[in-house]
Amino acid sequence: MIMGIGVDTVNIERFERIITETPAFVRRIFTPNERSRNVRSQAVRFAAKEAVAKVLGAPAGLNWQDCEVATAESGQPYLIIRGTIADRARELGINRIHLSLTHDEPMAIAIATAEYLSDAELEHLRKFNPESHRLSVITETSADEG
Repeated sequence: MIMGIGVDTVNIERFERIITETPAFVRRIFTPNERSRNVRSQAVRFAAKEAVAKVLGAPAGLNWQDCEVATAESGQPYLIIRGTIADRARELGINRIHLSLTHDEPMAIAIATAEYLSDAELEHLRKFNPESHRLSVITETSADEG
């Protein structure tokens, strides 16, 4: 069942000015893996974090580094969710977040779709599409990963 959808856009040129003028912003928002990426990639990852915050109701106290945007070998983006982000998702009954990213100058866009899957549906993913199951599934152990 779909629990919510969040979307965000980031102007890449404006984002580049922000990270150039405020280096602490990058350290506060991005994980070490995300910091090593180019500006366009960081801009779209920031949009993804904003989209996830929106789908979670954007409560105070979310730690941006508890939501890391990673890329599967296939090129598909997915989230590594832990800590405050995983806690809020579980509180809302969300156990899977789909992510779609795109960037084309001058904009970066991200869409996050949150859903709840029953145990049977999660098992179906494990059985028929193990790669899909691995991507952005929030479990009890997610908070301990990373």
